Amino acid sequence: MNRVQVILTLDMENLPSNFPELLKQEQEVVAGWKLQGFLEHLFLRQAKNGAVLIFKDMEEEEVKALMETLPFYKIKKSVEYFNLIQQF
Repeated sequence: MNRVQVILTLDMENLPSNFPELLKQEQEVVAGWKLQGFLEHLFLRQAKNGAVLIFKDMEEEEVKALMETLPFYKIKKSVEYFNLIQQF
């Protein structure tokens, strides 16, 4: 089964003053993705500077379009995409 892993890194040195509001909006968006069934996993990075998201049954271009709608996308430092094939 195909998966797309996304590693999102935030620009922690330039957080906007409305960061708490962005965080709330971000949580609502990813919770909706989980309910819709295409976000399989969400891992917060231990350094608290981003997250790792695993999408299922989607193409990389679809995932990129979704990621661009995230509130945190505006404060990203980088976003990396990896196409994976799940073995077990």
